[in-house]
Amino acid sequence: MSSIAIDAAALSALKAHVGPDLYSEDPDEIAPHLVEWRDRWRGTTPLVLRPRTTEDVAKMVSWCAKAGVPITVQGGNTGLVGGQIPQGEVLLSVQRLNRIRSVSAQDDILVIEAGATLAAAHAAALGVERHFPLSLASEGSATIGGLAATNAGGVAVLRFGTMRDLTLGIEAVLPDGSIFHGLSRLRKDNTGYDLKNLLIGAEGTLGVVTAAALKLFPIAPSRATALVALADPEAALDLLMALKAQVGPGLEAFELISGLGLALALRHIEGCRSPFAVPPPWVALIEVAAFHQQDAEGQVEAALASALDANLILDAAVARSEAQRLAFWRLRESQSAAQKPEGAAWKHDVSVPVAEVARFIRQASAAVEAFAPGVRVAAFGHVGDGNVHFDILQPEGSDGARHLALRDQAAKIVHDIVHAMGGSISAEHGLGVMKTAEALSYKPPATVAAQRAIRAALDPGRILNPRVLF
Repeated sequence: MSSIAIDAAALSALKAHVGPDLYSEDPDEIAPHLVEWRDRWRGTTPLVLRPRTTEDVAKMVSWCAKAGVPITVQGGNTGLVGGQIPQGEVLLSVQRLNRIRSVSAQDDILVIEAGATLAAAHAAALGVERHFPLSLASEGSATIGGLAATNAGGVAVLRFGTMRDLTLGIEAVLPDGSIFHGLSRLRKDNTGYDLKNLLIGAEGTLGVVTAAALKLFPIAPSRATALVALADPEAALDLLMALKAQVGPGLEAFELISGLGLALALRHIEGCRSPFAVPPPWVALIEVAAFHQQDAEGQVEAALASALDANLILDAAVARSEAQRLAFWRLRESQSAAQKPEGAAWKHDVSVPVAEVARFIRQASAAVEAFAPGVRVAAFGHVGDGNVHFDILQPEGSDGARHLALRDQAAKIVHDIVHAMGGSISAEHGLGVMKTAEALSYKPPATVAAQRAIRAALDPGRILNPRVLF
């Protein structure tokens, strides 16, 4: 990947423009911003811009737009497709924009700045006895701006939707340095184009998100979590349908984990335990919330008893304490970390129609195993919304470098199957630099042309995140 070079005189002028308190050239401060956590992408930047306010961001972006200095925007650096790692561009970190601006139980709205973490949003909501339902394993480091820029999903999409569904308003600095004051608290506003939803999911290419107005929800007084042993992915879909029929909208999460994924979590992640004496081929993690004096635990137990009688499931364990609930979730949230000690992996974040999930897992598994005999498929993810993290680990005892050398060929095999099923090659991580070029093979020409036209209108100099998207 070619690196961008910025003229030394331009950098000197930029530093003088923003002032010494709003940038850093310290290599020790810059270093953590230049590596993504899987070590796949490493970058370079001459300096990190560190704004404290939206006006600071506007001042920086306006100058860079006029001078033709490209910017890569970064939140918590938890992205998995390389879009947040600069390759010579100036890096703009929003981490100092981390205030809670307001929170209202009456409006069920939290207004929070882009550099605040998801964990901070959860805490602010709880402070007024409300719930912000977006949930990710990286909640302690993922930032609100990054979540908006990538239209993050997580484990509760089944009930609450993605970040786009959970956001009422956005404040952002546009590529020319002007401020979009879109922090609406309105639930209805039919006055033209929805610029908020254009910015959400744009991966920082149409503006720098500086704050968001997020929807809050009542806290369910009753909640139940269960781990269910399954014979195969087809059984998971049957169980999903049965649960929807019996508990309705109370079903908040339905996560699938392969037997290999479960085994790796038990092997490599401290504190992980399985409630099953016999290792199951597949496991589903389900969570149900209930209101109006309903008993979520009773609902789950009754539904699982019916599923057991109908031979839909092999076994089940219902969490009897918050500690057990967290232990079940630890198995799911440790899937990516548990793979790292096993060596190299081909990672895929894809979505297909929910009804196609089992067929996709079987067809894609057979295809990659035929392509590279001995590989190990560790599929997991949000089956309730059709999002599968389809990861293929190197054969045991094999050469990791050789495995990685085949990654692009394997990706085409997997993504061709996804496309044939009407799916998407990026379900929730975005395209970044990893998938931007590849996406051109699957996106309709009219879609690409429209996206390019929008970007050219707002950022004709391609200043913001120049290597990302079309």
